[in-house]
Amino acid sequence: MKRRYFGTDMNLLRSTAIAITLSSALLAGCQTGEVLNQGYVVDQQTLALAPVGSSREQVLLSLGTPSTTATFDTEVFYYISQKRSRPVAFMKPKLIEQSILAVYFNKDGNVDRLANYTMKDGVPFDMISRTTPTGGVEQTFLGQLLKGGADPNAAIRNALSQQPQ
Repeated sequence: MKRRYFGTDMNLLRSTAIAITLSSALLAGCQTGEVLNQGYVVDQQTLALAPVGSSREQVLLSLGTPSTTATFDTEVFYYISQKRSRPVAFMKPKLIEQSILAVYFNKDGNVDRLANYTMKDGVPFDMISRTTPTGGVEQTFLGQLLKGGADPNAAIRNALSQQPQ
């Protein structure tokens, strides 16, 4: 007596084909990759509206509000733009391009000079986490204790020395 498993084989084949189709569709969706543009991209026509010697108000009208400012010695407007790429939607984006337009003002509030910085000019600034990478190694309290660099009683002595007497 001969048994036929034709129906069972077809069901297995159909289930396998559906599983392969669904998994390839999911993987294809993840492989699209994306490019994230962030910040203000200044073109040459707009930059020509704020030449050296123009006022702070003229710069604000033509270029808009800066990404950030600095007021150490003289005032500086920074217009920052970044391009990040990630091959898969759930991965951390990688910085591939950065441009910083710096508009330096003199003491009278007029544009003294313009500078355009890129990634090759310095350390990239992470706009997402708002951090700049620094040198050195971060160590936990336990790591410092094992290395011998931490004094467990220093925090207590510091707190006692700052109490009013």
